[in-house]
Amino acid sequence: MTEQHKIIWNEVKDYMFITLGLAIYTVAFTVFLMPYQIVAGGVTGMSAIIYYATGFHLENTYIIINGILLIIALRILGLKFLMKTIYAIIGLYLFLKFAQDIIPKQENGLPFKLMGEGQDFMSMIIGCALTGIALATVFTHNGSTGGTDIIAASINKYNPNVTLGNVLIAADFCIIGSCMFFPQFGTYLERAHKVMFGFCVMAMENYTLDYVMNARRQSVQFMIFSKKWQEIANAIGTQMDHGVTILDGHGWYTGHQMKVLCILAKKNESINMFRLIKMIDPNAFVSQSSVIGVYGEGFDEMRVSIKKDKKKKMKIVFATNNQNKLMEVRKILGNQFQVLSLEDIGCHEDIPEKGQTLEDNSLIKAQYVYNKYHVDCFADDTGLEVDALGGAPGVYSARYAGGTGHDSQANMTKLLHELENNNNRKARFRTIITLIQDGKVTKFEGIVNGEIIQQRRGGEGFGYDPIFQPEGYSQTFAEMSTGVKNQISHRARAVQKLTEYLKSI
Repeated sequence: MTEQHKIIWNEVKDYMFITLGLAIYTVAFTVFLMPYQIVAGGVTGMSAIIYYATGFHLENTYIIINGILLIIALRILGLKFLMKTIYAIIGLYLFLKFAQDIIPKQENGLPFKLMGEGQDFMSMIIGCALTGIALATVFTHNGSTGGTDIIAASINKYNPNVTLGNVLIAADFCIIGSCMFFPQFGTYLERAHKVMFGFCVMAMENYTLDYVMNARRQSVQFMIFSKKWQEIANAIGTQMDHGVTILDGHGWYTGHQMKVLCILAKKNESINMFRLIKMIDPNAFVSQSSVIGVYGEGFDEMRVSIKKDKKKKMKIVFATNNQNKLMEVRKILGNQFQVLSLEDIGCHEDIPEKGQTLEDNSLIKAQYVYNKYHVDCFADDTGLEVDALGGAPGVYSARYAGGTGHDSQANMTKLLHELENNNNRKARFRTIITLIQDGKVTKFEGIVNGEIIQQRRGGEGFGYDPIFQPEGYSQTFAEMSTGVKNQISHRARAVQKLTEYLKSI
């Protein structure tokens, strides 16, 4: 399965599980909470309170409130961030409407009491357990049911010191507490009873949600002592796709040297891990221990806010691991920005460049990094366009000579051969930079005209620099000092436009 297919399959899987979570939530709310007029937090809870008090269908209130919140949040959070939220909101609206149409009704119009009369507390327990499981299913697959989640995400974006949890708890307290202002719920004592039930719902639902999500993320650490440590390490690395750390051990009693394998894994992988170890070395000594949390690539993200210092440089990711390009861009930008590479953010993938134009490739790279790592970033693609060759090598400049690597010497040899006995040696370097910042895509172009000389000259630069002589100069890019080249090059001109744009916003 290709990387693109994996991305598509993960997206499809997310939507499938979000749908399942919405279905469970609908059953929990309409079968166990609504019949007993039990209130809850969030926009669904607010809609239920309005329904109990006025008879206005809760799914209509739910979609109206969420629609208003979405319109406000689209500008703040962007469409990409909200796509699954929009899907979940529409899906839950349809599920709630359908469920109320098919479930038998009481005389007061509410769904029938499956648990029977006087079973409010038991029905609340079952309903909360199911809604907690449902919400955990949605959240763990990058979804959200909207409502107060949208408010929390919007506030957190502008003030990271206000956590999502604090906003959600405050909103739920206000929503549940609003029951005290509805005379339709009876005396003040009866209203207080309904509010206390609502707080119990909030506590139990959050407990279930945390329990399910933490159980799914629970990790363990293995320490493996075995004479066949190398075979076990190879098997774990290749068959389970896990990193393995090898430690040097020394037995106190025996005095023998021993290699110790240290592996961090998900708890649900334990059985396969033990099975693999036993197949290779049944006599291996294995220690398994639970860990409070594992953070980093392949595990949980470190979800902590960092206080922003206004004096600090703006951080932005340049989607490249080409050290030559990285150094060149950093020198052009100077001290105005902190430019991070793909390696700096833990991205070691070879991002496929399958576009037909420079614009396509720069967008593909920037979009990949932004979608996966959620950081502001820019990517470039550069091509050498030779008039006599109809604009070739163009988008294929880096692999003009074929093969899988970037062999600049082979590329130059092929190009010089193509231009043998050709008097038209006009060419230009063209760079396209695509910036993605808060979901907004902006492009910048830099062009420098020149010609292809007969033979290589100079030892600076990289790529085609030794055979490209810019217009108005007697030196090739490879003969120029870095300072001179960074004032006139195609990349410098594109980066300069990028800099001016970043400084203006």
